[in-house]
Amino acid sequence: MTYLVTGGAGFIGSNIVEILLQKGEKVRVLDDFSTGKRGNLTFDVEDAVEVIEGDIRELGTCRRAVKNVRYVLHHAALGSVQRSVEDPLSTHEINLKGTLNMLLASRDAGVHRFVYASSSSVYGDQAGEGVAAGNPKAVSPKTERMTPAPLSPYAASKLAGELYCRLFCSLYGLGTVSLRYFNVFGKRQDPESEYAAVIPRFIQALLTGRPPVVYGDGKQSRDFTHVDDVVHANLMACSAPGECLGGVFNIACGRRYSLLELLDELQALVGKRVEPTFSEARKGDVRHSMADISLAREVMGFRPESTFRQGLEATVDWYRKHLKK
Repeated sequence: MTYLVTGGAGFIGSNIVEILLQKGEKVRVLDDFSTGKRGNLTFDVEDAVEVIEGDIRELGTCRRAVKNVRYVLHHAALGSVQRSVEDPLSTHEINLKGTLNMLLASRDAGVHRFVYASSSSVYGDQAGEGVAAGNPKAVSPKTERMTPAPLSPYAASKLAGELYCRLFCSLYGLGTVSLRYFNVFGKRQDPESEYAAVIPRFIQALLTGRPPVVYGDGKQSRDFTHVDDVVHANLMACSAPGECLGGVFNIACGRRYSLLELLDELQALVGKRVEPTFSEARKGDVRHSMADISLAREVMGFRPESTFRQGLEATVDWYRKHLKK
């Protein structure tokens, strides 16, 4: 049985590929290497990876990639809220047209299961039940029952992809499962890009003795999720029961930490205290984000295996060994 990982040379994709190979599975990667890195596909069992270099915006490439594939784990996308605000058209073409191409190709190839990487950004900045109950400081978990309210083209593209997955399940019988990730972090996450996520940027700054840059006041909070738990969720989705098909599931830890709390944790782990530089808050960013993961737990059997501290320790250890000083 062959697994196709689109965006397999990227951060999350390469972690999925690595675990699949360790399990002895046959893996194919589709990536155009615009943001993914060839070095991310260097494993001890490197020869087991079949790589197709191509663009998901080209339907013919997608059809070639899904030939004789049983599972598609679709992670190819143009990430970053900020980048989507600056370039909404590219975000639309890659994230939405590319996803539709992959769904069409998977449907026609008879793919058994299509796992779609979505995002917590689809919820927007909703107040949650605590605020509705009269507590303005409350931050309630985001549940799949909420009506999505995207604040950026990136979030809108991810939501539209979910809707297409649901349609392809109901109309054509393609077994789709959409996973809404909450602020994934871990090894191979690129700190160099101007659109880099906060954890690799903070770690790089601390390890090199530079002031970390905090956008906004640093009190905004996130449900940080270690990449190993995301990999675990993808594999579970491949064999999840029929009631999961066409569904959407939060994948996270169910706890939140502010950026200042994150920075304190990382300073303790790195053993350096460097005062941050504060900059203007970025457009499209949500204030607080925390997941209710009860649906994924009850229906898929998902449970996070890494604590926040354990995930950060493993991530810092990896960057110590691999970060260019």
